[in-house]
Amino acid sequence: MTQPPDARQFAPATQRNREPILAILQRILPPTGTVLEISSGTGEHAIFFAPALHPRQWLPSDPDPIARASVTAWSRECPAENLHPPLTIDAREAVWAIERPDVRDGLAMLDLEQHPIQAIANINMIHISPWAACLGLMAGAERLLPSGGILYLYGPFKQNGQHTAPSNEAFDASLHWQNPQWGVRDLEEVAAIAQSHQLALTEVVPMPANNFSVIFHKT
Repeated sequence: MTQPPDARQFAPATQRNREPILAILQRILPPTGTVLEISSGTGEHAIFFAPALHPRQWLPSDPDPIARASVTAWSRECPAENLHPPLTIDAREAVWAIERPDVRDGLAMLDLEQHPIQAIANINMIHISPWAACLGLMAGAERLLPSGGILYLYGPFKQNGQHTAPSNEAFDASLHWQNPQWGVRDLEEVAAIAQSHQLALTEVVPMPANNFSVIFHKT
């Protein structure tokens, strides 16, 4: 019998940024509860973060079936008791799957009453998606996070309308070439949208390769 093809996807940047991101998450996340990851991509972050962040629960999600298959394959390769199967969530949707009672009740091995969502993590998404995904992310965070809950973003950002490095400017041009709706976002504009959804910008941390960790608290 032939073996099925390996569904794992690989993102080289994950190997470079996972440890700096983990250091931030260990510092800012509440000590318990569930972290909902929006746009989990390959799943390489999920398998690295989950065991290091125990007893917190890590709940991945992605709208792309290929990405979800990769998350599942990586989870089989590197299982962790607090890492859960990925949900189908598109940040642009007005109601996310996690908000539907049938989905919440059907979560295997994750009791959201015992482990309520305390944080949302979103890594390298808003510049590789339409602006509507950023708007939907902020709206979803407002709906799901409790007072004091954390929204964590990671990626490149412009500040005061200017790129922070020539490499980011070139990357932005490349994104626009691939899809006119993509692009490096202006941090002040993102923060303003967040503020309109009861999310206060509390910290901006420079990260390797001209990226930023951007931390919001639900007010």
